[in-house]
Amino acid sequence: RTCLPAPMYERNDVNVISILKQCIGKELSKITMPVVLNEPLSFLQRMVEYMEYSNLLLSAHQSNDPIERLELVTAFAVSATSSNWERIGKPFNPLLGETFELDRPDMGFRIVCEQVSHHPPVSAFHGEGDHFTFHGSIQPKMKFWGKSIEVTPKGTITLYLKKHKEIYTWHNVNCSVNNIFVGKLWIEHSGTMEVTNRTKNLKCTLNFKSADFLGRDVHKVEGFLYDSSQKKTRALYGKWLDALYSYDIGTYEAYIKTIRRSPSPFNLVKSPSEVIPSRGSSSNLNLTNQKCLWEATPRPQNSSMYYNFTKFAMTLNELPPQLSSPPTTSSSSPLPPTDSRFRPDVRAMEEGDIEKAASEKTRIEEKQRAMMKDRKIHKKDNEAKWFKWGKDEMSGNDEWLFTGLYWGRSFKDCENIF
Repeated sequence: RTCLPAPMYERNDVNVISILKQCIGKELSKITMPVVLNEPLSFLQRMVEYMEYSNLLLSAHQSNDPIERLELVTAFAVSATSSNWERIGKPFNPLLGETFELDRPDMGFRIVCEQVSHHPPVSAFHGEGDHFTFHGSIQPKMKFWGKSIEVTPKGTITLYLKKHKEIYTWHNVNCSVNNIFVGKLWIEHSGTMEVTNRTKNLKCTLNFKSADFLGRDVHKVEGFLYDSSQKKTRALYGKWLDALYSYDIGTYEAYIKTIRRSPSPFNLVKSPSEVIPSRGSSSNLNLTNQKCLWEATPRPQNSSMYYNFTKFAMTLNELPPQLSSPPTTSSSSPLPPTDSRFRPDVRAMEEGDIEKAASEKTRIEEKQRAMMKDRKIHKKDNEAKWFKWGKDEMSGNDEWLFTGLYWGRSFKDCENIF
């Protein structure tokens, strides 16, 4: 589909300031927020947006150059941040045991997510294609600091390229929503992302730059690829919201020296809140022999009406005919009853019924609390169904590992969490 059933609810009618004033310095995942501050997706569905540019992994599979493969995997890691541009709505917190699957043979992958822990909230995922496997878990932490909301996505991401028998790992960078009270709300990613080819001892270190008080460097990403002897081999530059380019080291460093000798345009630069670039703003330096690794797909013209979703995000809560039959306890269910697409609060919000979304959100949260209390009374463990805790041989870390049983589609023992 190319749009949602109903346009976005007008948030201007909600007194957000009075709500957030009570949350300064607190962990927002532990605070019940009004449903109007959400977007109609579960966090599990939001995680799957990582796969929008899975074509980069096919390109990495086809490349015979380990440096180029690292460039493409790095571009894949950066591309996952682009969907956050102007997405100021908060995804719904998944319930314990909630799942989401997306099977896209047309894009060359299938992926399963499960909420494996409630306190702290942890979401595990496992994606696979003919040429790769992709897995990890995310423990998002959100805090409000007065002028901004900061999201820290704790967790290791691991990718395995089958043909080349290469293991890559990285961590996502922090995300913040700025200008909470004054000015236009805008998204910023900041921090260092290190994508490592553990098999060949190669790495790429990227700096997601924060905008300074003059608004320079807003949304920019810059970094270098290093070989096994820690020598720079390529330079990467771009903006996480639109594109990433690769450059020859000599050419790029000569360009940087030229920029540093240029007079600083202090009179041309405004404050960060006034310099929010549009999707069309270019990160192309037009240098000799540059290579475009990734470029974001333009968003639909109606995106602003529908929570600033990308075309890919528009499809995530859709229930096509082959999946829309009611979930049952039979072994041939098209989806388990725990799938995010059956969440009544998310569905109601997507359809524009905010009152129903709020009441359903309250109902299923109370149901979850009752189920947790019952487990505690009967001393039942809160075990994940499709993932298990163990040592990941690829990353060497203790991780939530996919058991592989989900694709057998035996959903008869799944709880009715909604």
